[in-house]
Amino acid sequence: MIFHGLAKFFLIAIFPLLFVTAARAAGDGELMDRLVSSYPEFLAGHEANELIWKDGTRMPFDDGKRCKEFETLLNAPSIKDMFYAPYVSKRAAVAPDINSDPGRVRYQPFFIKMYGDCRKGETERTLVDVVWLPKKWGKKIKMTQVNGVAEQLSKVSRELDRLPSKYDNYLFPPAGTVNCRVIEGTKRLSAHGSATAIDIAQRYSNYWRWAKPDSKGYYPYRNQIPAEIVEIFEKHGFIWGGRWYHYDTMHFEYRPELLNIDGTFSRIKKQEP
Repeated sequence: MIFHGLAKFFLIAIFPLLFVTAARAAGDGELMDRLVSSYPEFLAGHEANELIWKDGTRMPFDDGKRCKEFETLLNAPSIKDMFYAPYVSKRAAVAPDINSDPGRVRYQPFFIKMYGDCRKGETERTLVDVVWLPKKWGKKIKMTQVNGVAEQLSKVSRELDRLPSKYDNYLFPPAGTVNCRVIEGTKRLSAHGSATAIDIAQRYSNYWRWAKPDSKGYYPYRNQIPAEIVEIFEKHGFIWGGRWYHYDTMHFEYRPELLNIDGTFSRIKKQEP
């Protein structure tokens, strides 16, 4: 029992630090380059430890705090901490390592500055219609037009529309886009509040909070979403919650800085199983 308790402590409290170290190996400059390349509408460049916004704002990249526990990464991250675990696309879904949740760490001021604060009604002014699966379903959903998110989701929609009918049950009706709320069990704003996320296939979704941990306190990985659907979303800049240890397989959100869209992010590699 003592051994199992120590092992669990290592995996949950210490093991996440290995991801932080691995992410930092890419170099601050490269990571900031990813952000500037991914969000050119807002970011002009970077200097020393600061991201430089086009309006002149300077935002610290690294808060200098090391050895953060996993909950601290989630609740009090720096911008740099958003890269603590690499997002690796694989053709088939595989169980992520303990506490590897690439994209689940979000520095809220960064995203609020771009997409607005939904609690103040700012995000609502950025919304446009996207026709979801124009041939098969053809109804409108809302998404922000900031950073071309709605345009990218339209591309996803058109590609999904061409998939064989066996995928239809996973695709429509969608489970939701815009929703100004906190993440279940936390005080953190959901990505749905910025209108950059979409949930699909609630009937076939798996969520770690709905699961029972095993005898050692770990959450067994579950997924029913076909790889063909995931691949199309990732192609257009949307990460998938099924790549997380704390999985949310219905969830996709626009986070191009974590993906290798144009081949420039050498640390993020497309792998085959």
